[in-house]
Amino acid sequence: MKMLTISLLLLAAEITLASEPAARGAGRANPFFSMDTAVGNLNELDTVKALGYDGIGWKCGKPAEMSAAVTQIQQRGLKLFAVYGQTGSLSKTNLVLDPKLDGTMEALKGTDAIIWLVIDSKDFPVSSPDGDAVAVPVLQKLADRVAKSGLQVAIYPHMYAWTERVQDAVRLAKKVDRKNFGATFNLCHCLMAGDEAKIPELLTEAAPHLFLVTVNGADAGAARTKWERVIQPLDQGSYDVSIVLKKLTELNYTGPIGLQAYSVRIPVKENLTRSMSAWRSLNERK
Repeated sequence: MKMLTISLLLLAAEITLASEPAARGAGRANPFFSMDTAVGNLNELDTVKALGYDGIGWKCGKPAEMSAAVTQIQQRGLKLFAVYGQTGSLSKTNLVLDPKLDGTMEALKGTDAIIWLVIDSKDFPVSSPDGDAVAVPVLQKLADRVAKSGLQVAIYPHMYAWTERVQDAVRLAKKVDRKNFGATFNLCHCLMAGDEAKIPELLTEAAPHLFLVTVNGADAGAARTKWERVIQPLDQGSYDVSIVLKKLTELNYTGPIGLQAYSVRIPVKENLTRSMSAWRSLNERK
């Protein structure tokens, strides 16, 4: 009986979304896209399109795979907003970037996509600015290389990485000082890192350098617990995501916002449907 009720609710939500094609983008300045963690494979792109998402964030792979993914995304009239999977390894003497980078840039030409970059380090503590002197010159050269392909780079704050917090991304963006190099705000990693109370303040500081934002449902007070607590469908969790959206509106942020879904264990279509409904409700409140 419970499964029947859920199925009926999902069907009602799908009918509502499908019957309001003009609602795509209505009442919001920000494009809303699905990250690859919410989709899994390219077979779900039709669902992403049908439910009203503006595009997709994808993952790095071999150049041929990337090119094929770009083609499929564009054929459906979706925009490729960002690509995840580029990493850097920072030592005391150098920042070594992912060898897939050149192939990624070639595959992404013409997409205006943002390359998400996570930087790890065994030599420098998490969030330590002591590594900036080594990292910044390499990142400046990276930004210049990427610009030739019409692309951008944004630090992707990730728990336990050297670039763990949005503060780290903003610090580096200021020092790199390139128009195509910026920061990402990831709600789940910010909550996990224990910065929940500072989110409005952090967004204000990040605003001049903010290229992307990712959101999801989450529980409040869940710092350093489990990913299942800080990454849930957008219609679940005790944390009020409108705190983020209202602050972004105040800051006149009109950039893309992505749906994170790593560790969400419900079917793809159910999560995408529920999360889109929640997104529209949240935007009515901001």
